[in-house]
Amino acid sequence: MAAACRSAGLDGEGAELIRLGENALFRLASVPVILRVARSSDYLPSVRKEVAVARWLHREGFPAGRIVEDLEQPAVVDGHPVTFWHLIREGDRKPTYGELGGLLRELHRLTPPTGLDLPPYDAFGRSALRIERAPGIPEADRRFLRTLHGELRRAVAELHFDSEKGPVHGDAHVQNLMVDDRGRVVFIDFEGFSFDHPEWDLKVTTVEHQSLGWQTREQFAAFVAAYGRDLREWSGYPTLRRVQEFTMTTWLMQNASAGGRPADEYVRRIASLRDTNAPREWRPL
Repeated sequence: MAAACRSAGLDGEGAELIRLGENALFRLASVPVILRVARSSDYLPSVRKEVAVARWLHREGFPAGRIVEDLEQPAVVDGHPVTFWHLIREGDRKPTYGELGGLLRELHRLTPPTGLDLPPYDAFGRSALRIERAPGIPEADRRFLRTLHGELRRAVAELHFDSEKGPVHGDAHVQNLMVDDRGRVVFIDFEGFSFDHPEWDLKVTTVEHQSLGWQTREQFAAFVAAYGRDLREWSGYPTLRRVQEFTMTTWLMQNASAGGRPADEYVRRIASLRDTNAPREWRPL
């Protein structure tokens, strides 16, 4: 972080680490900028895509996080891709599910420009690597997850979508929305942005509601009404539901060895994956 600030001519003194996950996010004290550090150079193609997507959405007038335009983006410092983003000053309320549905509807109607090379949606992300590398996971779990991964890939390959392809956010949930101090709802995090069927963007909220009960009926109804479609009515939804539950579990297994809540929740999730009819009494972390 300090080296990236020096290379950009910014003051990194007093910067605050605000998140450490797939990326490290720092809030600079000297200017209203968020600095985002990726794990390794392996992430460089994805980071370049994020920068290009952010620039395109800004030109379109779509409410989305903005990069700092007068800096070289992305920078690569000690093998880490680094990007600089304008700080979004949060307001006094959280985004709603209706707002999520409405923004997704707007996003899916956009036409990416020529030259913006968006990949197909990667339904499984880094799941295979997580299965192999997550520490402290029983070998029986790894064998089960490898087998399930193969089954789900074959099921996805057989899906017949009833929509045209277009821009897909790739990780569309309310935690990737922010409400700024002017009341404007803004989309963030374009790491999974792709060009594919919009059903992929509807699965997260739909699964969280139907399988997990993480939203009320009223919240999900607002999401469906704003978007104009209930994904549960599509014949391919059961496959997308299984994919979402699988990726949620493999994401969590990275932290299971730390003990505590992540370990307990991983045990709960892997057990219910083995029993497709079991209730999903999962808890958000």
